[in-house]
Amino acid sequence: MANIGSDTDSSLIAAAISGDREAFAALLDRHYDRIHGLAWQLTGSRSDADDIAQDVCCTLVEKIGSYRGEAKFTTWLYGITFNACRDLRRRRRSLWALSERLAVLVGLAAAPDGRDLYDAIWLKNAIARLKPALRDTAVLVAGQQLTHAEAANILGVAEATVAWRMHEVRRILSAKAGSNE
Repeated sequence: MANIGSDTDSSLIAAAISGDREAFAALLDRHYDRIHGLAWQLTGSRSDADDIAQDVCCTLVEKIGSYRGEAKFTTWLYGITFNACRDLRRRRRSLWALSERLAVLVGLAAAPDGRDLYDAIWLKNAIARLKPALRDTAVLVAGQQLTHAEAANILGVAEATVAWRMHEVRRILSAKAGSNE
């Protein structure tokens, strides 16, 4: 390709599907920060976001051919990233619970190493008490600026459900803000 930097996503996608490695690399370069940013918002951890972004990039090698253009490429990509984060949470849920119980039993407390402490505080304070469905919806709509329709597509729910969840997020956060005054 002559000038990959000026190509549209659709031309890069078409070229990548046909096996053009430079086009695929250009797509990854163009969207890596979005992938990483969403993973970081959903996990609250830079190292988890690094791992997920790498996994998503590897997954895209296999999945790029399945992109049909029914949604914007970024929405499709957010869906893959969201699913990777959800899968990580599921895999870790039982391991975390077991390791926490074991740490308590042997008298060890896993002290934070400070790597992500500053960066994670703002995220955790805002969303820590939200139910996972509300948190995930808020991250996609408020954090990633997706439309309700795009978020609904990724979450596998109706657009009205996304609207209701965002209403609940606003209500909950307003109530917390009012109680802190």
